[in-house]
Amino acid sequence: MVLAAEQPDIDARVTLSALFAGFLKAALCGFGGALLPWARRVIVEERRWMSEAEFADTLSLCQFLPGVNFANLAVCVGSKFRGPLGAVAAFLGLTLTPLTIAVVIGAGYLQVAHFAVVQRVLGGISGAAAGLVIAAAFRMLTSQYRHPVALLFAALAFSGIVLTHLPLTLVVAGLAPLSIGASWLRWRAR
Repeated sequence: MVLAAEQPDIDARVTLSALFAGFLKAALCGFGGALLPWARRVIVEERRWMSEAEFADTLSLCQFLPGVNFANLAVCVGSKFRGPLGAVAAFLGLTLTPLTIAVVIGAGYLQVAHFAVVQRVLGGISGAAAGLVIAAAFRMLTSQYRHPVALLFAALAFSGIVLTHLPLTLVVAGLAPLSIGASWLRWRAR
């Protein structure tokens, strides 16, 4: 948690250009869908804009909202520090250059997709990307060890999606109100 005395210093460091550059770096490093570990690394570890708990809470909200999780994350983080302009700067950092690169690579891929070596390379890349996502999820989970209720909801979500193969929408619709209620009760008990 960021102390009130530290907040002005963080706010001063998080400029529009810093938001753009931070999300651009995360997007370029996490190219191909493995954005979560890079966004977490940039926001929490490198730039120290948010604590691990703040990042986990913000990401949880962004996953609950409709739309692309990481676009939601960029908008939330940008808005937190620089309002609407910050949201735009972070969103553009996240999407502008990677979109351009994706269009160019996609056009090139159409020319070489039939080669076996290209298919093997892409298979290896997908394994590495999955490993990065699992590592980031593990780091976020370990930050919640002091909150057994959060761990319970994580286990329920995992069980619902992975073990019982329930649709994500159904799991979120069922667990979101319960987890919000549990958080509200915990907050009220303080």
